[in-house]
Amino acid sequence: MPRTLIRKDPSTFKTLPLFVEAGPDSLSYQSLGRPLNFSEMLERRKPVDVSSSQRFAVELANLGVSVRLTLSWQGRDYWILVRQRRLDRGDVVLKLISGYVPAHELNLPLLTAIQEVAEECLLETPEGWLAGRFGDTWLPTPYQGPLRYREATHFRLSPLSGAARPVQCGNLTLLERPRAYVHLPTASLQLVYDMSLELPKDIKQLSLFHVDERLEDGKLVARLDRERPDLYLIPLQQGRPTAELLTLRKGLLSTASTRGLWLAESFAAQDGWLVRDERIRWKDWLNQQNLDVRPKKSPAKARQ
Repeated sequence: MPRTLIRKDPSTFKTLPLFVEAGPDSLSYQSLGRPLNFSEMLERRKPVDVSSSQRFAVELANLGVSVRLTLSWQGRDYWILVRQRRLDRGDVVLKLISGYVPAHELNLPLLTAIQEVAEECLLETPEGWLAGRFGDTWLPTPYQGPLRYREATHFRLSPLSGAARPVQCGNLTLLERPRAYVHLPTASLQLVYDMSLELPKDIKQLSLFHVDERLEDGKLVARLDRERPDLYLIPLQQGRPTAELLTLRKGLLSTASTRGLWLAESFAAQDGWLVRDERIRWKDWLNQQNLDVRPKKSPAKARQ
């Protein structure tokens, strides 16, 4: 049975609409107008259009962040994806760890990104749950109390190579150089940070769980469902994704079904600064990446 970890009042969340200017070599954004609550923000997330994919100025509903997180496990690297039922779009997708940037972090979206890792990606060992650090910054432990976090050991987040084109908040160039795109169907600016997750050397058995907030009776409720971990891995080979989808539980990697699977828009094709699709089919993404989709003869299930 799912375990309730936390309940929050969504009225405490405030964000700001944006004015975005883009050119061939850079993109900048700044706040526009008054703060919006969650409902007001969703009302503004309606399709917009721009005349050019490389040079434009547009008003947008919000700023969002995602983390393309690479887990190193037993000598191999994996991208971490989470399953989400998107009530505002009426679909279910696998997506990167992501969230909305609140008004007070608009000029420091990296902080929102690492907080989303702490909230959405839970790492369990036989001795307890792992907290994390990004450089000298401790990640929050949002479920302290319901869950027992280990004190003597933790995981580390580190930045990987940034995007070629800089992104600015006003006159401030963002650190870690996230990839940026304007998502036209939701009138939002999205920043994707590339990070690695390094486990302590003593971790021999690991389970991964995704926790996401859902709006229930006017409250944001986060639950842990052990029967549906909802966290998935795409193995990498020489830094490139492969055509596999796996889960990791109690140190055991198992193949996950990709039948009827959709990925979120961050996996869709990007034209200049723009992404036009709501989502992309798993098979279409594999073709886009020129990946081999032929079934393997032996089951991809191995104890690491």
